[in-house]
Amino acid sequence: MSTTLTPAGADVQGPDGPGGSGSGGPDGPYGPGGPGGRFPGPNGPAEQRAALLRLALIVGVGVVVAAAFGVLRTLAVVAAIVVMIMLHELGHFATAKWSGMKVSEYFLGFGPRLWSVHRGETEYGVKAIPAGGYVRILGMTNLEQVDPAEESRTYRSATFPRRLMVVSAGSFMHFLIAFVLLFVLLAVVGAPNDNSTTIGSLTRFPGTSTPAQMAGLHLGDRITALDGHPESSFSDLRNFIVSHADEPVTVTFLRSGRTLTTTVTPVNLATAKVSGVDVSVPKGTTSYGFVGIGPAVVGQRVNPISAIGQAGDDFGSTVTSVFSALGQVFSSQGLDAYTSQITGHVTAKQAAGQPRFTSVVGIVYLAHDAAASGLRDVLGLLIELNIFIGVFNLAPLLPLDGGHVVTAIYERIRSRRGRRYRADMAKWAPVTAVVLVALIVIGLASIWADIFHPPANPFQ
Repeated sequence: MSTTLTPAGADVQGPDGPGGSGSGGPDGPYGPGGPGGRFPGPNGPAEQRAALLRLALIVGVGVVVAAAFGVLRTLAVVAAIVVMIMLHELGHFATAKWSGMKVSEYFLGFGPRLWSVHRGETEYGVKAIPAGGYVRILGMTNLEQVDPAEESRTYRSATFPRRLMVVSAGSFMHFLIAFVLLFVLLAVVGAPNDNSTTIGSLTRFPGTSTPAQMAGLHLGDRITALDGHPESSFSDLRNFIVSHADEPVTVTFLRSGRTLTTTVTPVNLATAKVSGVDVSVPKGTTSYGFVGIGPAVVGQRVNPISAIGQAGDDFGSTVTSVFSALGQVFSSQGLDAYTSQITGHVTAKQAAGQPRFTSVVGIVYLAHDAAASGLRDVLGLLIELNIFIGVFNLAPLLPLDGGHVVTAIYERIRSRRGRRYRADMAKWAPVTAVVLVALIVIGLASIWADIFHPPANPFQ
């Protein structure tokens, strides 16, 4: 089975790659080198050491370059995403091994082989393009030619429960990772708490001052009232400001233990042309106040027992939001909006509220933004990536994992006592090809969009 990072979702990742789900990996319909074959890897210990040295040199150069440009944290987040992808493949690998299937390859990356080593019947290694990974399991479909002596160890010969377990293990791993990260966020790091009105960030307007700057507000000021109305959460404060565009507002705040007041006049983003502001103004809105302040993110830890239940609730709500985002993208209006985003016919402000697929390029941008924002947002990004990949990969279309899940269930329904039914995958080849081409087109379009219209920073 193969997993790539393109396309990725609105909150971001991607489907099984060009090799289908393990029926051959990325090198051809029957896997590298034809049916049952492999391109020759390093044969002797000396060649393996040389290949490992080259790989270490490449990694070392990458780390040095990242340090020189000050993006070591970004590199660490990208490395975490790569590990996440390989854990997806580990799910397929471990369940296939446990089920007695033959797994011939477990690789990070695609393209030319950089380094590999044989352990037992499996070749482990790294390839040149680190855009995903793959596991090659013997006999994923009836199209694959297999030595009769090894037929009993193929995926297609396994029992229904074992086949279902193997093809769904990748998404299960993503869901498990997301749940664990949610637990860590809640119980160890502390989830963001909106019950604070302390100013944690100040927006900058190019060439001019924001209303907050003109009013003399500073980082660390805690707003206690607006026009005499007590404020206890930043969302309530924001709602008040939004509804008072172009109106003077009296701000009462605490600074160094002293109570002070000032007057701020929110700018109307619905009519004013302000560059550099990443705020999505709802369509049809004629009044939208903005002063240029952001909340101080306060981490509130939850006790471990409560964190388990809350992690489950947050997991469920994120899954729901992923389905909602996918529904928006694939609706007629969503496809029109997506096309407009790719072609650049909408501004960053107009595109901010519209979900879109994000490519490897976009994921690097998001990783950089999250790394600059802090551990809490890094965990949030990884959580959303894992849940999106898990959900998207279960779509009931080949070559996604969900396509193999549906195939296994269909074969089980059609089988009769004592007679095993196997779906004729040759009949599904045209549909699979169409889906694969669509995924490639979406991936290339997303790369184009992310290069020329990078995703807005969601962590500001």
